[in-house]
This record gives sequence, structure tokens and C-alpha cells, in this order.
Amino acid sequence: MENKQILCVGLVVLDIINVVDKYPQEDEDSRCLSQRWQRGGNASNSCTVLSLLGAPCAFMGSLAPGHVAENLPDVSAADFQKVDLTRFKWIHIEGRNAAEQVKMLQRIEQHNAQQPLAQRIRVSVEVEKTREELFQLFGYGDVVFVSKDVAKHLGFGSAEEALKGLYSRVRKGATLICAWAEQGASALGPDGKLLHSDAFPPPRVVDTLGAGDTFNAAVIFSLAQGKSVQEALRFGCQVAGKKCGLQGYDGIV
Repeated sequence: MENKQILCVGLVVLDIINVVDKYPQEDEDSRCLSQRWQRGGNASNSCTVLSLLGAPCAFMGSLAPGHVAENLPDVSAADFQKVDLTRFKWIHIEGRNAAEQVKMLQRIEQHNAQQPLAQRIRVSVEVEKTREELFQLFGYGDVVFVSKDVAKHLGFGSAEEALKGLYSRVRKGATLICAWAEQGASALGPDGKLLHSDAFPPPRVVDTLGAGDTFNAAVIFSLAQGKSVQEALRFGCQVAGKKCGLQGYDGIV
């Protein structure tokens, strides 16, 4: 499994970032100090960070030539059917077109059922957006990342509340993880023990875009190396904190 890759399935987009001297108030005009274009999207960002951390990784999503592309389709179950699953030790799926993604996850389950334990693919799922259709994805994956936005949308006031309230939705043996910005991140596994890591804020916050994707990638990287959930949480918060002190991802390692 050592040479196998981590596959991230989801979105790649073009982020256009305007830099200003302070966060503007509503309806306030503000002079732009600089602008940069960079590749973004949850799964794409996570794949970037995994690569920088030294993991062999791959991305699956819709790509197009040119600076701007519109109406690109999400990865379908038919597209995913063409993937050689034997290449991968971990597959991370960013929740988007859930009905199709359930079929992808079921394909991985069927593949794993035919493999010895040591050769089975580990799976993580991210439920970030508050769309109801995405909530069916809670029932899949060894690791499920639920966002602060989804937790608050469902009526929870903290990561710990969300984990306790949502754990019944994940499958048996899974670990549920919720990051809560400057309050750090928490996890709940099958043993019922709540784990927590404080945040590691940089001396100066420069760019929080992609911090959540960075956290997810660092947690996956750590778990894929055989580290404990507590170690992975701490590492995720450390790397995400460092990213917030940088523009983009250069220098994250």
C-alpha cells in the first residue's frame, strides 16, 4: 500500500482574489491593492496540500482549457467506473452530486469486500454545503468531515454538540470530524470518546481561503500514515493554522 495514491474527487475552480487593506463594510468602496488568480475548489485544494506534504496523490474532476470555463459537469458514477481502484489506498470525496457519489461509494465498498483487510481502500467524505441531498453521504466513509456551516444549519452550537448529535448518521466504526475555525477541531469515533485539538493561529492572519481544505488534507495525510485520530486532529490544525498566515499554499511545509 506504500506506493499507492490518495485520490481526491470533486471540484476544481478558478479563484480570483482581490487583496484590500482591511475587510470592507457593507456597501463600502475599497481600493484593491493587488489581484491574483489561483486554482481552487475543495478537492483540488486538498490534493495540492497532500502533494506538498509529500503524499502520492491524484485528482478527479472536470477540467477545461482556457482561463474560464462554464457549465462543467460533476464526476458521474459512469466516469468513476473507469477508475482503476487498485491504484489507490485512500479516496476522498467532496460532497457535490450526492446521488451519483453514493453509487461511487458503493462501488468502492464492493471492491473492498473482495480484498484482504490490508488492501482495502480507506474512504473519507466531506459534507460541507447545507444542501439536504448531501446529508445521505453521512452514511458512507471511514472518516466523515462535517463543516461548521452544516452543523449550525442543523441547529448545533459547537463542534462537540454536532458530533454527538450527528454521530448516529455515520456508519458503524466511522470517525466523524468537525472543525470550528479558531476554536480548533473535534472528532468522535466508535469508542464514544470525544477528541479535541486547539487551533494554531499564525502571528498574522493573511489568507483563510482553503483553510478547511488544508485541514482535511492534513488529517487524511496523517491517518493514511497510521497516526491516531488525536495526532491527526492536531496536525490538521497546525497545518491549517500555518496556511492562514500565507497567501496561497507556497511555504506550507
